[in-house]
Amino acid sequence: MTAPLPVWRGRVLAVLGIVLAAASLRSAVASLSPLIDRIAADFPLPSAAVGLIGTAPPVCFAVFGLLTPMLTRRLGLERLLIVALSAITVGLVLRGLSTDAITLLLATGLIFAGVGMGNILLPPLVKKYFPDRIGVMTTLYSTMMAVSTFLPPLVSVPVADAANWRLSLSLWAVFALAGTIPWILMLIRERGDDAAAAAAVTVPDARAFARLVRLPLAWSIGIVFGTSSMIAYVSFAWLPTIVVDQAGVSAPVAGLLLSLFAFMGFPASLLVPTLVVRFQATRTLSLIAAASGLVGITGLLLAPIPALIWLWVVLLGTAPLLFPLALVLISIRARTPETAVALSSFVQSVGYLGAASFPLIVGLLHDATGSWIGPLLVMAGVLLISVPFGMIAGRRRTVEDEWEAKHGDW
Repeated sequence: MTAPLPVWRGRVLAVLGIVLAAASLRSAVASLSPLIDRIAADFPLPSAAVGLIGTAPPVCFAVFGLLTPMLTRRLGLERLLIVALSAITVGLVLRGLSTDAITLLLATGLIFAGVGMGNILLPPLVKKYFPDRIGVMTTLYSTMMAVSTFLPPLVSVPVADAANWRLSLSLWAVFALAGTIPWILMLIRERGDDAAAAAAVTVPDARAFARLVRLPLAWSIGIVFGTSSMIAYVSFAWLPTIVVDQAGVSAPVAGLLLSLFAFMGFPASLLVPTLVVRFQATRTLSLIAAASGLVGITGLLLAPIPALIWLWVVLLGTAPLLFPLALVLISIRARTPETAVALSSFVQSVGYLGAASFPLIVGLLHDATGSWIGPLLVMAGVLLISVPFGMIAGRRRTVEDEWEAKHGDW
């Protein structure tokens, strides 16, 4: 067997392009919510607009996840990522220039459209440029996504205090703009037929997506991804309120607990891809994620005391290790970058569509019962349901293998 090449050998621009793109996909989303009050002080910001901003990410990610394979057929992976990062860059600048709720919503929608495409494109780009280093590269970019999730809330308010909220929102455009440069340089470097071959990686026709709908392996990865997204979006929407109501902690402490929850994605992103690629630990990690989340939820229900609440949040924050797990599965459960595009689109669309409704369901259930018992039990139920699907996702085969075993040639 040929030894894997060093990550940097001949692929420096691809490494930089993937890492900088990953930074843009989360900082663009996480930088807004801490500044809502500052924005509302400058112009009216109705609750409906804030609600739309909160629910728009998973919906946009799902919609543009479905559109991305079609766009990839026209532009290729690299060119479409440049388009996505350009949309994020322009959207971030326009968001900083917003003059009312409508312009803020439109700019935010443009950002989420770019992020939705970028989400789909990174796994197949890793598959294309680093087939020998999938674990290392997935670790790099998922770690960058984790860092750029918990860093903006820590930085946004101090920058707004030192300057204003407009600069605080717009400064993240630097990462998105920087992310386009390596890909543009790669396209310039490759000319003629070589450039066309390098950039025009096409995806299978619509039949590939239709085939995935019929495969338990594809659905299992989608449900694993969706479980992680559900836990994350419900927690970002409701965890501060839950810990205040259940444990009686103060609002500042609740904010710290939410940051702790977000931080737990950092060690997971460092460890999970390597554990999956080198040690085939998918099933073990799925069980750890479900068990940790269930213990955390049980603690919030039965022992919600300030001395233990930090432990319960750490355990709940371990459940989203399913996110980097699903990302690396997208790469290793497809034979080619073309199939990885279709699988990435399918998995993330299924996952985000499922996750989009859960913050609303949890809120309505709490309003109807006046208690957090029902919502927490719903979260526990989702974690339990994910266990058998994690076992299926752990099968050491590609989606092409599964199709061919049942239906013949892919």
